[in-house]
Amino acid sequence: MKTTTNTSSPHSTTLPDFQHSVRLKYVKLGYHYLMTHFFTLCLPPFLAFTFIQLSQFDFHHLYLHLKYNLATVVVFSAALVFGLTLYFMTRPRAVYLVDYACYRPPDHLRVDFHKFMHHSRLTGDFDDSSLEFQRKILERSGLGEETYLPEPLHQIPPQPSMAKAREEAEQVMFGALENLFKATGVKPKDIGVLVVNCSLFNPTPSLSAMIINKYKLRGNIKSFNLGGMGCSAGVIAIDLAKDMLQLHRNTYAVVVSTENITENWYFGNKKSMLIPNCLFRMGGSAVLLSNRASDRRRSKYKMMHVVRTHIGSEDTAFRCVHQEEDERGKTGVSLSKDLMAIAGNALKTNITTLGPLVLPVSEQLLFFVTLVARKLINPKIKPYIPDFKLAFDHFCIHAGGRAVINELEKNLRLEPIHVEASRMTLHRFGNTSSSSIWYELAYTEAKGRIRKGQRVWQIAFGSGFKCNSAVWQALRNVKPSANSPWLDCIDRYPVKIVH
Repeated sequence: MKTTTNTSSPHSTTLPDFQHSVRLKYVKLGYHYLMTHFFTLCLPPFLAFTFIQLSQFDFHHLYLHLKYNLATVVVFSAALVFGLTLYFMTRPRAVYLVDYACYRPPDHLRVDFHKFMHHSRLTGDFDDSSLEFQRKILERSGLGEETYLPEPLHQIPPQPSMAKAREEAEQVMFGALENLFKATGVKPKDIGVLVVNCSLFNPTPSLSAMIINKYKLRGNIKSFNLGGMGCSAGVIAIDLAKDMLQLHRNTYAVVVSTENITENWYFGNKKSMLIPNCLFRMGGSAVLLSNRASDRRRSKYKMMHVVRTHIGSEDTAFRCVHQEEDERGKTGVSLSKDLMAIAGNALKTNITTLGPLVLPVSEQLLFFVTLVARKLINPKIKPYIPDFKLAFDHFCIHAGGRAVINELEKNLRLEPIHVEASRMTLHRFGNTSSSSIWYELAYTEAKGRIRKGQRVWQIAFGSGFKCNSAVWQALRNVKPSANSPWLDCIDRYPVKIVH
């Protein structure tokens, strides 16, 4: 009698077609797990082998040898002590992020789209074409209706001046610092290093001097004022503070990042110079760093890496974000049409340096094998793009604009949740320049997503042209600070943004 097998039966012994049922991403995750835990998996057999070898070793013979070769023992011990002393004296000091604060302006400084366009029309500085251009940029920008502009730009006509610009700087910097000192309990006199960055407003005395005068900081403080370095200057300031903390023991460093809107509003009709008016908004941050071992327990994060990339040797990159005067003598910042392509090149250079520091061995091997295959076998082989989601748990991409966030999401193959903090920061606060990455981190904290051991990647772009990255590791399950700018509105987010 002829028998047949019913493959649809629940008791069938036929195996499924794995080639079509197993997804490649799960195979890749298994490979990643194997490579990541390779040494852990090899540890038990290695320990067993070592134990067997030691059980057969003649320790009595070794004792007799050392007993009659005292000089060898002394020299070896001295070399060991010297080496350990040298290591502990020269090893990099750990740098901890104790806490940070982001400034949230008062509600009366909010500017919605209608108010923005109405005031722009009433100033009389913009023609119909420029007004229509600004309206379209606003609608596509990703900004919401609750961003902030300084007081002088709410007046009709606007009244920017040096005095008003100083008032804005004081309002933002002192507001962030007051929240920081209140949250940490650190006294201003304990601060040993101060770094301030503001790209377009650099008065005399400097912004750092204004802070020293306000809080009566000590006379031997190491203070720095960074100007003209664009939206990535916040990471540069962090890097400078880190270097100073390597030189000076047991101290605190404060990094203040802001941008001044009052004196840098453009009142002309050149399209490339009108874009910053539509994107940049009022904001700032203050960050407290420490190299004290005793601060580890109360700190939020530990600094892992800072990688800085500068491609300013290329003329097109140097001029793609350029402060200049238009044909009518009006000063503003011009943004080149090549900006996104240049940012892409800077990003590629930056992650090429960052990758070996953060990517798991599995990703580095895949990248290396693909590179060799392209060089030796077939140049048409598709290059392998490392999966940075295996290296980082959270992403703080500079909220420079909707296009910037979209391009990084696509090129780094990120999921919508990975760029949520950037999109929501752009929507709620606009482009606050170098401080935007801290509003994004505050958003992620307010959502309760950061767990002990997870890594955060902050990445920012700036004029010059620069791409800078900072990597932090959470030391605990991080809760939002008491003065988080998101506390009373986090439940409304994320919102759906219509492109």
